Amino acid sequence: MSRRQGLAIVASAIFVIPLLFLILGSLRGPGVSPPEGLELIPSDPTLDSYTRAFELVDLRRQFVNSAIVAAFAVPLTVLTGSWAGFAMTLLRRRAQIIVVGVSLVVLMIPLSALWVPRFVMFRELGVIDSYVPLVAPALMGTSPFYVLLFYWSYRRIPTDLIDAARLEGLRPFSIWWRVASPLVRPATFAVGALAFVFHWSNFVDPLLYLVTTDNFTLPLGLSALRGLGPTDFGVLLAASFLATVPTVLLFGVVQRPFLQGTRAAGWLGR
Repeated sequence: MSRRQGLAIVASAIFVIPLLFLILGSLRGPGVSPPEGLELIPSDPTLDSYTRAFELVDLRRQFVNSAIVAAFAVPLTVLTGSWAGFAMTLLRRRAQIIVVGVSLVVLMIPLSALWVPRFVMFRELGVIDSYVPLVAPALMGTSPFYVLLFYWSYRRIPTDLIDAARLEGLRPFSIWWRVASPLVRPATFAVGALAFVFHWSNFVDPLLYLVTTDNFTLPLGLSALRGLGPTDFGVLLAASFLATVPTVLLFGVVQRPFLQGTRAAGWLGR
């Protein structure tokens, strides 16, 4: 085993151990007193906590609601972030520096400073208690970080390739679609995965904008289960594990094309 493989195994174990404790804790039945000491495996493991979690809150509907938000927000984030990042590379050098500087300043603004103005804006538009406020940030790339990630990726494309596409008569949109985007697929996968995690686990925005219980997303359901007593802590862990499964599966699926894309584009070792 090489040193790199050993480090990869250690790093993987660091991330897997919390998930393992989450799974083992979810096997503790509802109403069972917490252990007095360290207990890795419950003395009487059961799946009753999973059943109880669906009885206490409407997890099925909340899963569907979160999936609907992610299904709209993630593609919009990737699309608008990619457009913005590629458009920045077409600016003059000084303009690029200014836009990057402004993006970094905006990135440092805490999200809490935007809660009140956003709420007032969406209330005036009459879209409170809908998924519009949850998806709307995706129209601006969700975060300046995603735009900058695309920008740095597009900058690595040789300018001669872009100039050759222009000489062939391609317009900026065609250059983005046919030339630039296939070369930044690793960044596309990365932004898509990060955007999914953000929108899937977003708690504050649904708390601010959603009123009707039927519209609640999964983080709000987990927040309701958090109010249970210590004897029902396994119910919260069971629901948390179910909420974690989609993100784990996503990263498992994205990992292979991400690595293949980086090797094919010659990104590794540069």
